[in-house]
Amino acid sequence: MSQPHSRALLLVPLLGLLWGFNWPAVRIALVEIAPWTLRSAGMSFAGLCLFMLALATGQSLRVERAQWPRLVLSGILSVAAFNVLIAFAQLMGATSRIAILTFTMPIWATLMARLWLREPLDRRKLIGIGLGSAGLTVLGLPLLASGGLSPGLALALAASLSWALGTIVTKRWPVSAPALTVAAWQLLIGGFAAGCGMLVFEGVPQFKPLTQRSWIALGYHVVLAQAMGYFIWFSVVARLPAGLASIGTLMVPAVGVLGSVLFLSERPELGDWFGLVLIVLASASVMIPKSSDEQA
Repeated sequence: MSQPHSRALLLVPLLGLLWGFNWPAVRIALVEIAPWTLRSAGMSFAGLCLFMLALATGQSLRVERAQWPRLVLSGILSVAAFNVLIAFAQLMGATSRIAILTFTMPIWATLMARLWLREPLDRRKLIGIGLGSAGLTVLGLPLLASGGLSPGLALALAASLSWALGTIVTKRWPVSAPALTVAAWQLLIGGFAAGCGMLVFEGVPQFKPLTQRSWIALGYHVVLAQAMGYFIWFSVVARLPAGLASIGTLMVPAVGVLGSVLFLSERPELGDWFGLVLIVLASASVMIPKSSDEQA
């Protein structure tokens, strides 16, 4: 594996931590902030943070005119739609369960990449898909047994499909700009789209004092999960095959469930923890460097 690919793989665990702990952070913030407002503010401020970083480091924010349609389309799919759908899904179900179902997206992305990008399904990807599917099945069985299918779960599934399709668009029609530039513009596109939804469904936001807990959750969501997280994501997806990058993020629901236990007092059952082990192993199967025999 080349050195750039190896460095990109090292970023995947960090991304898993940032996005994993974002699940309880968003749920905490949603107690005091309406969903459209939270997503509009989160994506907009995160985009502005990346804009300032680009200016401070001398990176160009220019995107070729012909590439704006693909930039907007991928931004709507993998940033705007994903974030808004997840916010409403979390209001309708347990955060740990929503996180688990949402992260079927690496499986969809890998299969879409096979169909539309002709990316091969090598042994490592097949192992990752198999372990991830097994883990998600184990975690989802209690929902089926208890008849716990809800609109929130449907929204989580829609979010996973939207993210996967956005990933494929990004790989099929890449934007010729630095990852920082792409992340900044896509977050602002997402913030604008969510802002339109806010004005239509919630009206002009009424600002009110927030508790310290909500401020901390909001700060984490904007700076670490959104600004830094999306910058890392676009850096990774630009250097790795779509399926490989997406399967690696299977560790996010494991971290999300752990965060739900620590910060939301949710109590997953024994079967849930077994499913999480399978998901972490699925991530490890694509992040551990290939042996010399595999590279030959």
